Amino acid sequence: MTFTPTIPGPDGNTKIPKFKLPPLACDAHCHIFGPGSRYPYAPDRPYTPPDAPLEDFRALHAKLGVGRAVIVNASVHGTDNRVALDAIAVSNGAYRAVANIDDKISERELHALHEGGFRGCRFNFVRHLGGVPDKRVFERVVEMIAPLGWHVDLHFDAIDIPEYAGMLAQLPVRYTIDHMGRVKAADGLDQLPFRTLIELLQRDEKCWVKVCGCERVSSAGPPFKDAVPFARKIVETAPDRVIWGTDWPHPNVKVMPNDGDLVDLVPLFAPEAELQQKILVSNPARLFEFGSS
Repeated sequence: MTFTPTIPGPDGNTKIPKFKLPPLACDAHCHIFGPGSRYPYAPDRPYTPPDAPLEDFRALHAKLGVGRAVIVNASVHGTDNRVALDAIAVSNGAYRAVANIDDKISERELHALHEGGFRGCRFNFVRHLGGVPDKRVFERVVEMIAPLGWHVDLHFDAIDIPEYAGMLAQLPVRYTIDHMGRVKAADGLDQLPFRTLIELLQRDEKCWVKVCGCERVSSAGPPFKDAVPFARKIVETAPDRVIWGTDWPHPNVKVMPNDGDLVDLVPLFAPEAELQQKILVSNPARLFEFGSS
């Protein structure tokens, strides 16, 4: 029998950030977990989270000043996307989502997700979350989503980015790379995985990067300021293809961050009002088609 670890929940005492987010700021990478009684967790999930339901999600964003959100349906829910679909339905246009799907999904089911507000699908390449997806399944899903204008959201271990750079450049759709590629701050800006990430941003107009997960990148711990130079370099390299997120409720982190502290990192890596508007508002609005039907 396989042991499924239970992970801790988020810091419930969210600080009010000193930095005031602009109107319609988008948390473009966050999750809703359960409640498990209504949205059962997948039997083969890699971990068991405490419930982090819609009401907590809304309360967090109200305190932070977030106006829009993109729900990334996490692996604990398998290919059941109802938790995100139902949240979008009651959001009055404020939410979009990224799905977990495989090549067993029908065209009708895929179109239903699109109509329900999904604009991408996610693949985990991270070893502790199950490792590399089946290449044929990955290629088939990319082929299926391309006509909808969806992107693929990719979660890598930093060490693996150079190996996949060629594959990424050949993708026929846009792609987002989660958590700044999960690079390690202690390895410096000149480390090969980060150089590869920056080269992809420079050379491939399909490449987008999420400046989230500072707590995953940091080697120094709270308040995670050693991640700021990496986020700054990403923002400077491709300001029109960078988005930001909290990653609430922060599954599988070594140190649980406070989301108010994470918001206060934004003006450190993007002090310019113009860049703040891009990464927080206009870029996610364009990628996720906020404001369209």
